[in-house]
Amino acid sequence: MDKEKIHHQLNEVGRMLALKLNPEGYWEGGLSSSALGVAVAVAALHFDDPQKNSDGIQRGIRWLQQNINSDGSYGDTPESPGNVSTSLLVYAALNLYSAKEKAVRETQQKTAGYLKALKIDVNSPQVAEFILAHYQKDYTFSVPILAMCGLCGVPGEDAFRHIPQLPFELSLLPRPFYRLLNLSVVSYAIPALVAVGIVIFKKKKSNRFGRFVRRFSIPRAMRILHRMLPESGGFLEAVPLTAFVALSLINSGFGDTEVVRKGIQFLKRTQREDGGWPIDVDLSTWVTSLSVKAFRSNLSGFLTTDQEDDIADHFKLIQNDRVHPFNGTVPGGWGWTSFSGSVPDGDDTPGVILALLNLEPERQVKNEILNGARWLKKLQNSDGGFPTFSRGWGKLPFDQSCSDLTGHCLLAVSAVLETYRDEIRNKDVRALKAIFERVLKYLEHKQSADGSWVPLWFGNQSAGDHSNPVYGTAKVVTYLKDALTHNWHSEDVQNRLKHLIKGGQAFLLLVQNEDGSWGGGKNISGTIEETSLAVSALVSDKNTAVCMNGHRWLETYIQKNGFKPAPIGLYFASLWYDEALYPVTAYLEALSRTCEQFAAEAVTT
Repeated sequence: MDKEKIHHQLNEVGRMLALKLNPEGYWEGGLSSSALGVAVAVAALHFDDPQKNSDGIQRGIRWLQQNINSDGSYGDTPESPGNVSTSLLVYAALNLYSAKEKAVRETQQKTAGYLKALKIDVNSPQVAEFILAHYQKDYTFSVPILAMCGLCGVPGEDAFRHIPQLPFELSLLPRPFYRLLNLSVVSYAIPALVAVGIVIFKKKKSNRFGRFVRRFSIPRAMRILHRMLPESGGFLEAVPLTAFVALSLINSGFGDTEVVRKGIQFLKRTQREDGGWPIDVDLSTWVTSLSVKAFRSNLSGFLTTDQEDDIADHFKLIQNDRVHPFNGTVPGGWGWTSFSGSVPDGDDTPGVILALLNLEPERQVKNEILNGARWLKKLQNSDGGFPTFSRGWGKLPFDQSCSDLTGHCLLAVSAVLETYRDEIRNKDVRALKAIFERVLKYLEHKQSADGSWVPLWFGNQSAGDHSNPVYGTAKVVTYLKDALTHNWHSEDVQNRLKHLIKGGQAFLLLVQNEDGSWGGGKNISGTIEETSLAVSALVSDKNTAVCMNGHRWLETYIQKNGFKPAPIGLYFASLWYDEALYPVTAYLEALSRTCEQFAAEAVTT
């Protein structure tokens, strides 16, 4: 491949991405449909009103029939291998109609065959034993799965006897106490804790004192649910979470509440024409910040000034400006979408901060960016790292600090200091530098001996443990490389950044596949996303040959398959998804950084 071809591809992909920008000033992307989401939504619509919702239910069932794997299983995406959790939920949803409809019964029997091959008898307590063993102490997903199965008649009348009671009464305590409790669900699943906890209480025998406390707690717990309910009706804009809440409350006698009414309307509104549902409405904030990042210095070559202003205005409009009702977070952050169920988080907030600095003159976005930086300051954990939603929740993995978000926050804080350190109070400069130093120590501590970092919200289905050190390392290295271009760092900080970068790049060089691609690890089939991110992390005069091998693989793969997204995203307790814009933005960023390297080499020579 030559430089001219790389430039041609940059122009081609850049124009393609620019055309996907909608008139409102953001990219919507496209999340994969989810068999799990379809199964839970179908069950919720059934329990609400099977006659009134019959069209949506039947379209959902047809989608399931059309997307079954050859072995009778279901995966989280149509491109995913089957897993027990999703297959079991589909089996349960179909159980509502299998007795009356032959075609549904035949599909259900295929899924039962898959489960039986794994020695799971759907008519026995093995169902609960397997699910609880799989998720262990994290009840975020396991208990809602078992509760829905029980409500659908799986495995039988005594299903709830084998389901742990979620302590929904603890939701009555003041919010600051939540993180101090040994809750069995993650911070973003409080609605499930309440709704599923209530239905288990209603269906399961318990001791007299426990029943007294929980019966007393129900009205107040329901008021908490109503306070957390977004205008859209979708908790976190997530189909599975909203459907679990709705079907649990309906079966607890609360079907006429606003939470259920709005939740059912949300499910009806988000069903796709083909009958499927995604796991979430969209990740528009996230894919928009990724798109802006992918253009890099070429932004004005593909977007008009008006378009850039529209994107910046959209970001300003959706910045959280109040104490958020879902988790009590302070104003200043950004969530993953513009819809009302979105919650500010530790990846979208730095992403928007960096995008705004690329979109607008620094003085025009100063207030928004500094408010975002203050929000990040309050999110940082005591270990120096950044969690996703809530500071101090460290009991379960998806609440803990993680390297990929922490690296993103490091770059954002560094960029804020680079841009505004002469315009803000010395006290604020010292505070931001303190955040940066603690973040840097965290990343030094979390870098593995082989130079890698493991991400939290992304994985690889083909890896034995489903982890994805290629993604995590590539993202962190790229953030560190960009931070290294800032002028405010001391010589010591520069050397520490270089040391981390060197270790991360050494890992990526070690795990490149022979065909030039990268997967989630050594000898794992390559994807556009992982290969592009690795190229972005490695691009330099020293790694030209390696990066060109990556570009050759990308060109060949895209010519054959188009921008086929890979299921590398993780959502809501390890639920896989793919996103249509991930391969496009990742590839464009790799092309942009490669062209920048060409330009730098030309200046040097």
